[in-house]
Amino acid sequence: MKLTQIRNATNRVEYGGVTFLIDPWLEAQGSVSFIKDFSALGLHIPDPVKEQILMPIYGLPMEKEEILEGVDCYIITHLHPDHIDWAADGTVGGTLKKDIPTFCQNEDDAKVLRDSGFRDVTLLTAKGITVGKVTLFKTPCRHGVIEPCGDAMGVIFSAPGEKTLYLAGDTILYEGVRTVLQTYHPELIMLNSCAAETIENGRLIMNDEDIAAVSALEPGATLYLTHLDNVSHAALTRHTLRARLAQRNVTHFVMPLDGESMTF
Repeated sequence: MKLTQIRNATNRVEYGGVTFLIDPWLEAQGSVSFIKDFSALGLHIPDPVKEQILMPIYGLPMEKEEILEGVDCYIITHLHPDHIDWAADGTVGGTLKKDIPTFCQNEDDAKVLRDSGFRDVTLLTAKGITVGKVTLFKTPCRHGVIEPCGDAMGVIFSAPGEKTLYLAGDTILYEGVRTVLQTYHPELIMLNSCAAETIENGRLIMNDEDIAAVSALEPGATLYLTHLDNVSHAALTRHTLRARLAQRNVTHFVMPLDGESMTF
């Protein structure tokens, strides 16, 4: 498999002969305001200075055309505005091709996608959906330590001749994630890792403590750390996370830069 870190949680996954684009947030640098776009969801950042920072913090590492070229399927783990582009009229994914098969977590998200013009929308399930030689299994998430800020999903990728890949999605470490690890024993684990937080929900995704615990649960797996350096509500950066993982003696991870590709 080949993984390309695009920006934030957006990744290209070339797996089992199929190219997936994960959470295609392709907005221009600084075009999203936490105050305007996230406060509408009832969310606020503990640090009011951070709340002023416009997102994405960095531009795309390559042209949109290059990101979208050759993509067979989209996987949308959830519809928060740091995972897919939102328009003022409530539609999403404005620059995406609408005839490409698109996988999402539930009927609510499917309706938004269909209302936005996507013509081939399928709900992932825990029983599995087959795409060519690849089987995708929906996995659960808990998107907040105090109270989840909506639903999100993860995905297990399985195919003959490929390592099992676990895209954990926007989740903290909790029993649902532990069960996925115990069930599938993935060899590559993608973790959203910036410890983003809101006042209402607390920490929304994994921090260094969670990452170290995942490493201990699956010591033979490689951890692919993503969702970094592009949202204002993050508590960790690549720089600070790397230092904290060193303190915890976590070594079998990769932390790709935006635009970097890795083969596993």
